[in-house]
Amino acid sequence: FWRPVDFAIAHGDVLYVVNRGTMDLRDFMSYKRITVCTLDDQYLGDISSGGSNDGQIMWPSSIAIDSNDNLYVSDEALQRITIMDKKGRFLSKWGTQGDKEGEFNRPASIVFDKQENLLIVDALNDRIQKYTKAGQFLSQWGHSGTNDGEFNMPWGIATDSAENIYVSDWRNDRIQKFDPHGGHISTWGESGSGDGQFYRPAGLDIDDEGNIFIADWGNERVQILNSNGEYLTQFSGESGLSQWAKDWFASDHIDLLKEREKSNMEPPLDPPLGEFFRNEPAGIEKLFWAPSTVKVDTQGNVYVVDTCRHRIQVYRNN
Repeated sequence: FWRPVDFAIAHGDVLYVVNRGTMDLRDFMSYKRITVCTLDDQYLGDISSGGSNDGQIMWPSSIAIDSNDNLYVSDEALQRITIMDKKGRFLSKWGTQGDKEGEFNRPASIVFDKQENLLIVDALNDRIQKYTKAGQFLSQWGHSGTNDGEFNMPWGIATDSAENIYVSDWRNDRIQKFDPHGGHISTWGESGSGDGQFYRPAGLDIDDEGNIFIADWGNERVQILNSNGEYLTQFSGESGLSQWAKDWFASDHIDLLKEREKSNMEPPLDPPLGEFFRNEPAGIEKLFWAPSTVKVDTQGNVYVVDTCRHRIQVYRNN
């Protein structure tokens, strides 16, 4: 992966991982892609590439998959939703920049509801928009502000079994819950690094019991709240080598693996943690570094997109 920001699981446990890539220069366009792999670490290939043509991506932010395994990708730079089939063949696109109905200003996370309408976080317009799969505008709610039901650069979105909608309100450092029609229900969280506090919450998801998993991006952790928004626990990463990394070392890099095994993988921090909080995840490999998305599957697996480490960490939901 190269700066992965989101993923979705299709039939057959196939993962489609959206890579945002690096600089927007011609020599780096291949880093902007969707990696296709399986839950058991089998690499299947890549689809799409950087660019503005049909089927290409520039600043992809989220991906959702419909019941036919078609892929829907939101793109902040191109201000559109692109639809591809599971092989990466271009099907359609819709959206343009603006603040009217059917227009976007940096579309962020997307998710399908049970009717397969697409909910889209329209980040810089501080609203949520709802569309049919074909791109027909249905409704919208939200505007700029700090009161309940208002947003300041919202990012993540998820739904629960009752079709309630959860939004991570990025710059307001909180989570908001809405009914299926956009009516405000609850608000949880505040700015900070304590339990139940957030610093730029990003992607989020809801498990079968209604627990809320939040990628607390700026605090380099995942927090879990219960269905009432009460703090349960948190974790900050405990990753080892992936199967792909083990295969790479085994192929022709055994000496590097031996050196790694002798090394201190949790070195003393300089400057110390108290002066620069993000120095810890940047310096210790096992920890999350800018976790952008968390998702929970029906088997209880928890997936964290660890963006700056170019990986996905997988945990069992306890």
